[in-house]
Amino acid sequence: MPRQNLLSLFQEFHNYANDIAVIQHRGYRREVWSYHELAGTAVECALELKRRGIRTGDRVLLWGPNSAQWMVAFWACIIRGAVVVPIDQGATPDFAARVARDAAVKLVIAARATISGSEKLRCIGMDPAVDATSFLTLDDLARVAQHTQFQRSSRAAGAPHAKYYEELSDEPLTRKHVAEILFTSGTTAEPRGVVLTHGNFLANLEPLEQGIGAYRKYERWFHPLRFVTLVPLSHVFGQFMGLFVPPLLGAAVVFETSAKPSEIISGVKRERATALIAVPRMLDVLRAGLLRDLETGGQSKWFAQKLAAATERKFLHRAWIFRRIHRRFGWKFWAFISGGAALSGETEEFFKRLGYAVVQGYGMTETASLISVNHPFRATPGSIGKVLPGREFRLGDDSEILVRGENVSANYWEQGELRQATLENGGWLRTGDIGELDAEGNLKFRGRKKNVIVTSAGLNIYPEDLETALRRQAAVRDCVVVAIERKGNAEPCAVLLLNSGDESSARQAVGSANATLAEYQQMRDWLVWPEFDFPRSPTGKPRIALISARVTELQNESRGRGKAQIAQSRLGAAGEGSQGIGEVVLEKFGSASGNSDQLEHELNLTSLDRVELLSALEDKFHVELNEVAFAGARTVGDVERLLRQPAAQRASYTYPRWTQRAPVLWIRLAVYYALVWPATQILGHPKIAGRENLRGVHGPVLIVSNHITRRVDIGLILAALPGGYRHRLATAMGGETLQNMRRPPADWFFAKRCTYQIGYWLVTALFNVFPLPQRSNFRASFRFAGESVDRGYSILVFPEGEVSNDGTMAAFQSGIGLLAENLAIPIIPMRLDGVSQMKREHRRLARPGELTVRIGAPVTFSPGTPPEKITTELEYLVRKL
Repeated sequence: MPRQNLLSLFQEFHNYANDIAVIQHRGYRREVWSYHELAGTAVECALELKRRGIRTGDRVLLWGPNSAQWMVAFWACIIRGAVVVPIDQGATPDFAARVARDAAVKLVIAARATISGSEKLRCIGMDPAVDATSFLTLDDLARVAQHTQFQRSSRAAGAPHAKYYEELSDEPLTRKHVAEILFTSGTTAEPRGVVLTHGNFLANLEPLEQGIGAYRKYERWFHPLRFVTLVPLSHVFGQFMGLFVPPLLGAAVVFETSAKPSEIISGVKRERATALIAVPRMLDVLRAGLLRDLETGGQSKWFAQKLAAATERKFLHRAWIFRRIHRRFGWKFWAFISGGAALSGETEEFFKRLGYAVVQGYGMTETASLISVNHPFRATPGSIGKVLPGREFRLGDDSEILVRGENVSANYWEQGELRQATLENGGWLRTGDIGELDAEGNLKFRGRKKNVIVTSAGLNIYPEDLETALRRQAAVRDCVVVAIERKGNAEPCAVLLLNSGDESSARQAVGSANATLAEYQQMRDWLVWPEFDFPRSPTGKPRIALISARVTELQNESRGRGKAQIAQSRLGAAGEGSQGIGEVVLEKFGSASGNSDQLEHELNLTSLDRVELLSALEDKFHVELNEVAFAGARTVGDVERLLRQPAAQRASYTYPRWTQRAPVLWIRLAVYYALVWPATQILGHPKIAGRENLRGVHGPVLIVSNHITRRVDIGLILAALPGGYRHRLATAMGGETLQNMRRPPADWFFAKRCTYQIGYWLVTALFNVFPLPQRSNFRASFRFAGESVDRGYSILVFPEGEVSNDGTMAAFQSGIGLLAENLAIPIIPMRLDGVSQMKREHRRLARPGELTVRIGAPVTFSPGTPPEKITTELEYLVRKL
């Protein structure tokens, strides 16, 4: 029976009430939402929308990053009958303002970090002084649902009846009701929104649901399914795979925020994910990351041989051949799901040969995401699958893909009103894409119709064919082919991003690619793009119009200098290549770094600023940087050189998760109470001041203390803490010191090396320490601290970084502020007094009353507090104890 509206899909939440629906990271903490919690919060949020006067058909702007809160806001709007107007997290305030005005939105729901302060609220046309109810933060939605009427009623009477939801909307919702308006991003032109109804989405979901039904008997062996998604929920493909498909299977959605291949892979394994949802750009980056790691590990030759041999092997045999790689992803992982753009044949074949399924879908916003999709187990290489049931499909006279059906949007929103979409006679939608069908009925994508280059001989050149040939060249990191004008005709021009090398490498790459192409496809013109990366859309697609305009500009400059070839212009001149990097520096740190587009300009960044800049560059350019080398970068030029050589060896520290397992915990407690605790009381007999400050504190805490000596400080703090915190405490220790203990220098005497290694295992096991490096790899240590907190452990950090030689407390390192902000747990300041006197006199036995451990009152900081301010405040609190 056909579904009546999207609320029927929302009711599927109750079939999996106790299953995990969402896994996300907020700061360095892992946050889990069940389907019951997600549904309860969404219903309560719908009641909040009703209280604020939002009615059926009213538009609500949704602006923020992927999160459970975003999903809550979306479903709340659907329940209430409101129309969701999502925009990308990276959209400019100017674009948001134009969308808000054009759609006449009644409410803005946004992340606090996205819009903060009345100035930005006015930017989208809403004055908070006039109407304070026009704005709601995503960050506050979780608090709305505590002990809600929905939760109480569902516990008492089971899942609410469908009538419960109907009462939350002003009128019964049908398939014709508008669910969403998706605006295309623009620069100067007024935005245009694609109007999608409940029926548009359901027309794509229903055939998938029927296809899934045949495999449900197998699904229980893999349940629960978990999908790691890298696609924004503001994109229709991200919504389809993140919002609509998971409830059909009771699957969990894992929001991954990092673009680093190593972190994506570790996240997939850590969450025991089943599939990865990504746009082709991210799969290309992931492939490049795997190849880079193999090259760094000296396994390139082995891998190339195995990859060639895997061509004729069966699926499971391939997985066994590449079990090393499968071990990295986890044995439950089996599929890559790609959408939003065409996936290159090389990347598709690469992952298939590794023994993974590659599912590729084709569609567009106007078709509510899907037109065709590959079968996970019977996919034809190079195709984008077969057209889904329930829609009609044909190729036009010029091979343009035409489609019609209930999934096709019938309206646009322009200039403040609904306007009927222009469709061909009979309701056919022209997609603007060129395609072809094979003998089995599989659709193949040839390229965008507007990008096809028509030569003077009337022959069609598809840029995608040329780009495929270019990407096979080792020197080419990415490329696009655009049309340039020559003597009144169009010719292809290759625009290249290089892995390394100079113009000679580019010339060789273009020549090698031309050797594989037909004569009429040959590229006579090429250029190396003057920035590190192309301008891209939110889903990673190069913005062809902007690139083409820049190529035309450079072509005109070349002609003005009397040069016939674009390739002869010196595009890699000093200063130009770092423009994108300079923009990131200025965006993160304003004018603090001066004119950041100059290669030799000094960065003048603190260690904390470097951590933030490193993360921003990796996220923007989808590379993985060496933190040790980055710590030594002094200029924008140094950063550019590191970006162009991302394969450098990375610093590696070991994070001992085994020390927090139950058997080791019990051994540690037995040794502590048998040896450490008596020794601390006999030798130090410390006085404890302020223990009453810990009364009423629940859950893990972050403890910060001054640091006098490595041998005594941890024991004194353990003795001062109540049993609940003493038994579950993870201590940060200098990463370089621990690394030196674990792997002593080879030129040390054998006995000394053994002593240090034994010391490493003892201190790690008995005091549950983990590395916190002083110079690099901060983020991995901070993430481990977050994992420890999620497991119920408190964290002890000595923010000075090094022990004090004379007992004087040094300034706190700025990283403690970043850690405190992202852990979002109470912070306990502590101070050790009297230890410095013992250290100076080289005594092991303290005099009566000499040692005092002072415990301060717990403090918390509001979200968004600058890390520098947190660091300064914590240092002040410890000093004044």
